Amino acid sequence: MIRLAHADDLVIMQQIERAAGETFRNLGMDAIADDQPFSVEKLNSYANAGRAWVYVDGLDYPLAYLLADVVDGDAHVEQVSVHPDQAHQGLGRELLDAARIWARGHGMRRQTLSTFRDVPWNAPYYRRLGFDVLDAGSWGPELARLMNHEADLGLTRWLRVAMWRPAVPPGR
Repeated sequence: MIRLAHADDLVIMQQIERAAGETFRNLGMDAIADDQPFSVEKLNSYANAGRAWVYVDGLDYPLAYLLADVVDGDAHVEQVSVHPDQAHQGLGRELLDAARIWARGHGMRRQTLSTFRDVPWNAPYYRRLGFDVLDAGSWGPELARLMNHEADLGLTRWLRVAMWRPAVPPGR
């Protein structure tokens, strides 16, 4: 089940992020694995704004989460993380779909994100969910700043892409 995150979830969300980050070590991306999750205060700001969702088990314990921003008027996926023990069960897809519904309900026309191009559970995964690469010439000013900020952080040691999909799925 997916629900909005609340204060009791924040430390667990950090634990999910740390565990999910560990999977990058297998690709030689130790700097990503060592990256610290958002602070409880930052996570709380997303929760208070209604832009943090958790996927919970039958006991209401978070197994995965998603944070969304509004970037250039679009719903931007800031972070989506699934605990590795729960991987390959569709939790990330369901969270992305919930954020897509939120975007549509707020009159946004698309969902965007930035990700690693060659990490199997990043761009190739998002492509299977209907995301396409968004060429740099199509970036709005806020997305361009975000991508530049990621470069400043050193994330572009590994190829990064911005991606998008419509807020309303095709055929609806």
